[in-house]
Amino acid sequence: MRIAAAFERAKNETRAALGLFVTAGDPDPKTSLEILLGLPDQGVDFVELGMPFSDPMADGPAIQAGSLRALKGGTKLGDVLAMARAFRDRHPEVPLILMGYFNPIYIYGVERFITDAVNAGVDGMIMVDLPPEEDQEFCLKARDAGLDFIRLITPTTDDDRMPVVLANSSGFVYYVSITGITGTRSASGDSIGQAMARIRDASDLPAVVGFGIRTPEQVREAAAHADGVVVGSAIVDQLAASLDDNGHATATTVSSVLELAKSLGEGRRP
Repeated sequence: MRIAAAFERAKNETRAALGLFVTAGDPDPKTSLEILLGLPDQGVDFVELGMPFSDPMADGPAIQAGSLRALKGGTKLGDVLAMARAFRDRHPEVPLILMGYFNPIYIYGVERFITDAVNAGVDGMIMVDLPPEEDQEFCLKARDAGLDFIRLITPTTDDDRMPVVLANSSGFVYYVSITGITGTRSASGDSIGQAMARIRDASDLPAVVGFGIRTPEQVREAAAHADGVVVGSAIVDQLAASLDDNGHATATTVSSVLELAKSLGEGRRP
């Protein structure tokens, strides 16, 4: 409900919804929570909270480094859920989506995780490494419990594959605008527009673009075609640039990330 309401608000305001990605526990639990709680006040419509994992398959160097900082600081899946609860207490209406890989959830216990995520106020899941062929493993159980299961569509998803990928999707469709890993390059507005048209032909869900969106100008360009825009690596890069030589937060870490979030929010309206 919160995800649908966020996109409806953005549509009524004639703009795209903005989502930002941060990794839970990066660079430390306290700083990470301050950033997470501060994002909605900067014009962010929904938040993707990364579940740190040691062996990612889609994350570029920036997000990989953020996950390693979080893991080095001791962040576990239970800590991610605790952050989600704190976020929900502070922001009752802002959608929160957990993004990551299946291994930590498998170890935690699928049913236990789904129950705890729902109780923490999580709205949706993005699982990078679970294809539609494995929907019985997690997707259908999550959806039955009230969690949206958000699928990734890529430039290589052809017309035969797209209906299979979207069959059990909910919340929104996440278009990966580049081939490859996060944060390494950017797609053109024309290619994004063509992809959005294909997705809308196949689904009534909001179409969101991410991977490769880094600046307010790129947000504005993507917003001209998409229902929503997600920025991740640029946020993590900004955080990393604020750290001291030992990788610890400084007095500018939280403020610099939130300032970037605010500037990205200014690009939501094409």
